[in-house]
Amino acid sequence: MSKNIAISDDVYRRLKREKGDRSFSEVIADKLDGGGEISDVTGQGIFDAETPAKVADEIDRLSEGTMDRVTDEDL
Repeated sequence: MSKNIAISDDVYRRLKREKGDRSFSEVIADKLDGGGEISDVTGQGIFDAETPAKVADEIDRLSEGTMDRVTDEDL
């Protein structure tokens, strides 16, 4: 039996590089059987715990006034 899963293009490229002649299932199973975690294959956990909040703050900062500028340009 097989299941379909969705992964990002980046993760797909990483798995494809790793797989060689093996199936994707074999690559993931080998990683899990070797004491790894699925996050080792998917790239999760590559940022420290503070990074998401810093990124969100930066997006907020860069977005400030955007709607005002768009509204002004429409006039």
